[in-house]
Amino acid sequence: MSGAALAVVVVVVFFLALYLLQRYGDLRKQQRMVLFGTLLSWYLCFLIVFILPLDVSTTIYRQCVLDNSNHPTIVPQARRTNQTEDISSLSPSVSVPKVCEEPWSYIPDGVLPVFWRVVYWTSQFLTWLLLPFMQSYARSGAFSRVGKIKTALIENAVYYGTYLLIFISLLIYAAAHPQWKLTWTDLQTIGITAANTWGLFLLVLLLGYGLVEIPRSYWLSSSLGYLLAKTYFKAAKMVTEKAEAEENLEDVMGEVAAVHESVRYNHSLRKCVDTILTKCPPEYQEEMGRNVESSGVLPTKRGLIGLHKKVITAVQRHCQTQVQCSILLDQALYLEDVAKSQSSPVRNFVHSFPSAHGHSWIRRFIYTPTVEWYWECVLRQVVYRLLAVLLCLLSAAVVWSECTFFSTHPVLSLFAIFIQMAEKQYNYIYIEVACFITIFFLCVCVYSTVFRIRVFNYYYLVPHHQTDAYSLQFSGMLFCRLTPPLCLNFLGLIHMDSAVSHQDRIPTSYTSIMGSMRLLSFISEGFYIYYPMLVLLLCFATFYNLGSRCLNLLGVYQYITDDDLTSDLVDEGRELIRRERRKRQKAEDGENRRWAWREQYGAQGTTGRSRAGYTELEDNQNSPVTEIKKGDFTFTGRDVETEEQQRGLLQDHSSDEGSPNRSRSTGGRYQSLSPSRKNVFDDV
Repeated sequence: MSGAALAVVVVVVFFLALYLLQRYGDLRKQQRMVLFGTLLSWYLCFLIVFILPLDVSTTIYRQCVLDNSNHPTIVPQARRTNQTEDISSLSPSVSVPKVCEEPWSYIPDGVLPVFWRVVYWTSQFLTWLLLPFMQSYARSGAFSRVGKIKTALIENAVYYGTYLLIFISLLIYAAAHPQWKLTWTDLQTIGITAANTWGLFLLVLLLGYGLVEIPRSYWLSSSLGYLLAKTYFKAAKMVTEKAEAEENLEDVMGEVAAVHESVRYNHSLRKCVDTILTKCPPEYQEEMGRNVESSGVLPTKRGLIGLHKKVITAVQRHCQTQVQCSILLDQALYLEDVAKSQSSPVRNFVHSFPSAHGHSWIRRFIYTPTVEWYWECVLRQVVYRLLAVLLCLLSAAVVWSECTFFSTHPVLSLFAIFIQMAEKQYNYIYIEVACFITIFFLCVCVYSTVFRIRVFNYYYLVPHHQTDAYSLQFSGMLFCRLTPPLCLNFLGLIHMDSAVSHQDRIPTSYTSIMGSMRLLSFISEGFYIYYPMLVLLLCFATFYNLGSRCLNLLGVYQYITDDDLTSDLVDEGRELIRRERRKRQKAEDGENRRWAWREQYGAQGTTGRSRAGYTELEDNQNSPVTEIKKGDFTFTGRDVETEEQQRGLLQDHSSDEGSPNRSRSTGGRYQSLSPSRKNVFDDV
């Protein structure tokens, strides 16, 4: 198994990162460099999380081998003279090396240091240099690659200049103090320490929120009433955001229409205008140039670049709100169906709109209506509450260990106690499982907070392929900056970091590439030990919703159960869902009537006419065609014309329903200038 576990983890983690990128990003439409940078940053961070438990077990095995070579175990050798004798004659004690069992996931010497060095420095290059540049490149409104690169360099000039100024100041300070005698390795250690310090500062803030919010969210989600109220609240907020996004898009499209009218086709800037038009939604492209008064003022190249950037942002925001409204609508209707099924005596889950849920083989054979009823109405509440209790215990253990991990005599950190107990028995599987569960829980608390963050709608991750390029790259930057200090903090919790525990033992390969933190003792013995204690205060602040209440005061409304504004938004969302349900029900009833009309009259009329015509031709096959009665043809023609008119009216009714903008054509039918918006709060 030498190296096999490492290879398996490398492959599995790649597909995990690819799945998450496919869920949040659009693999077909977004730029390849954006997808590559985001995938690489996520992949490297997940590798650190999954490989670190293997590094811990390998280090424990190496420590065992070193201890046996330096201090052999004293083992008395005994021999029995007879099987029936109770007294054994003992020979003098002999020093015998204790056998150290090699772990199943043992990684050969020399592999992990190279692996960690490549992973760490690549992730740091991404987070501090490449991803900020790619962010500016993807957000730029320039019309050529050279222009995008130029814009990215100008925007990051201050960013890179700050790093250069700090580095030059450090060199000057080191040169002014010859007693330091800084080497290249010492400079690397100082840079790593500075990056980890910044990451730890942000890590504790995110961790304090996740340790409380994740267990509480599972406990509250076990209550159907809470889920319905929160979904109504989100729906009301999303309708407001959707209206703002549509209004913003219309304003931007008005500017584009004015530019389109003022810049003629023989102008040098016409190519730029055509590029902007390709980014506009199709319904606005059709209306472009209609009833728009030209200002007569030609735009500049810089103005077109700014307009191009505004169009990209407005279209992306509009698409996000449309998809999120649809998702919230389906979720609210499903939760209302769950509430109805709980009070129903029939143990079968009934959907209000079965056609919206599809008929896949999973629903036909595995997740049947009976299984769905038992899960949603019986098991889900129990499972969620048990999971919430388990996560609450893990959170309490993390908070206790963060406040006491600096104590080595006695050992107070719970995770250090568990690992040391398993180390005495050399139970490597238990060590790896315990390490993985601990670090995975820490990552879930931190990463889930990253996925939930919304910075004034400027950065946030949206599932269902709706996350823009800037947000994807920003998440990759945060992951690369948070994962190394998170792993160092975890190693401190289990007393595997000698800079914190001050124990004379072999360091892990991960901490060996970080260098000796004793070079900056005020950080290793001060900030790294006492700053994580702040997580206790942050947990209390999250428990009492102090952050959400502050955001409410600033106008960023959050769901708080005892707030009057929250109650008003919940009532508003409930009314929106009720109107949308009536609208869907009316549309489905109309579709059922049309389908029944076609089944009853359309097929019957067509069959009757075909049979009648065939019989008449068969009876008169010997007579000339001109002898066929004229009245029969006249009747048949009227019948066909009447049926076609009925079908046309039905089609017109179905296509006109719910479309606010229509233009009358010569054929008597309405043709929509914009695509119909179905099931996304059209009546709001």
